[in-house]
Amino acid sequence: MPLSTQPGAEGNTPVIDDPQRRRAILWAVCIALMAVVASVSGLNVAQPQLSLTFDASQGQVLWVINTYTLTLAALLLPLGAMGDRLGRKPVLVAGLMIFSLANLTAAVAPAMEIMIAARLLSGVGAAMIMPVTLSVITSSFPDKERSKAIGMWTAVAGGGGILGMYLSALLVDLASWRWLFALPIVLTVVSLMIGLRAVPNSREMPPGRFDALGAVASIVAAVGFTFSLHEAPSLGWSDPLVLVPLLTAVTATVVFVVWELRTPFPLLDIRYFRTRGLSSGTTLLLVLFGVLGGVSLVLYPFFQVVLGWSGLLATLGMMPMALLMMLASGLAPRLAARIGSRATMVGGLSVATTGLALMAGLVSTSGGYLSVLPGLIVMGLGAGLAMTPSTEAITSSLPREAQGVASALNDLTRELGAALGIALLGGLLVAGYQADIAERLVGVPEELAEMASEGVANAAAASQGAGEHTKQILIAGQEAFIVGWQQAMWVGVAVMTVLVLFTLLRGPKRVPAVLITDEAVADESGKTAAAVPHDV
Repeated sequence: MPLSTQPGAEGNTPVIDDPQRRRAILWAVCIALMAVVASVSGLNVAQPQLSLTFDASQGQVLWVINTYTLTLAALLLPLGAMGDRLGRKPVLVAGLMIFSLANLTAAVAPAMEIMIAARLLSGVGAAMIMPVTLSVITSSFPDKERSKAIGMWTAVAGGGGILGMYLSALLVDLASWRWLFALPIVLTVVSLMIGLRAVPNSREMPPGRFDALGAVASIVAAVGFTFSLHEAPSLGWSDPLVLVPLLTAVTATVVFVVWELRTPFPLLDIRYFRTRGLSSGTTLLLVLFGVLGGVSLVLYPFFQVVLGWSGLLATLGMMPMALLMMLASGLAPRLAARIGSRATMVGGLSVATTGLALMAGLVSTSGGYLSVLPGLIVMGLGAGLAMTPSTEAITSSLPREAQGVASALNDLTRELGAALGIALLGGLLVAGYQADIAERLVGVPEELAEMASEGVANAAAASQGAGEHTKQILIAGQEAFIVGWQQAMWVGVAVMTVLVLFTLLRGPKRVPAVLITDEAVADESGKTAAAVPHDV
């Protein structure tokens, strides 16, 4: 199959000229990515079954779920860098094999300890797979085809989680929670079969030794931030289990930044954040995925508790946003080619902000699903338009020998953004709910009122058998939830509006449609970077 060498790659990175092989590569990496993304949220739908099977507490069940996320977030940067050095194909193949084996172990796990170990191993495999899937695209696709391929990758990354959760819920309803792991196993096997033939063994050799200290600092920071952000909504920010990891993460981040600025061979050269593409792209994805995480947090209890839907139906209710996000991600490269990345990013963010405002302003218990559907549709469309050029801005800002790191940074930004959004918007939701419900429970016995004040699900439980107060407690919980929802969503609108202005001022510059030289990027970043197309 025809190969060529990308300018500036020093002969190490094969660019695939055969369109048929490029399609096979795209299928292989997108299927692999789907397996990883679907596994992030898939087990959420099986929490009660896990608890019953292993006689486990809620805390143990959450560890089964969070161990995967923590491991994935912690290892993204160092394993992304290792993929550049060792070769992207062998790292992808090894990651797929580890991931498949770990999911098979989880499917037959006889004890909670084995389940947690399997999830940890799944996280290791996922951290090998996820950054490589994007760096394979950026290193082996020619410039004129790269944006379209990144659009497909972004579509899977953005909407794959909801699609995976729906399929997982379907498997739980029709069979058993153990069949949840059949989906990632099948996906990884298919990806492996295609990838062994199609994916090129591209490899870069950055100068100097691997930055071990930077890798350790990044792992500590990622684990600390991810853990504290996941636990903050339930434990509170002042709890030692949240505060200690958070302070540790901040300290590790400071160490990481100082070391990366001083070492001659950094894992991630912080100076590249001077480029508009990297600074605006990472900021956009961090905030956007934070808002999307917050939206998911409020929608599921709205569907399941306020509307009384099943978990499967609630996941189906999220599909319009997911499908439109995937569709818009595929269309975004064409729009960016016409009007530029910055205009596409700003336009997408503006549409997404409008969708969030619709969701905040129209939601009501009486309106049901139709009161949130317009916001879901508009937000999915806007988010999809904004994500693809942001991802390309990030990968284009780092040199070709650091594409694994660029891809990992893109993935890590999404993971941390979602955790941050759930923590912050979730906190606002709870605060708004608790502040509003008290005056609605006048005359309700203190024990029932205290239980109902803990959350809308608790209010629904408290209303059962509450006698003459049943309707009052149920309506109070639902109405207070809407108040908390609106408070959280309007704050999200304000944050998104600031992000629109930031992207407008700091987004990638529009330049002539030719390859930019290394010196052009050096003028902005302060040091030589890779050649990038169209926007910097």
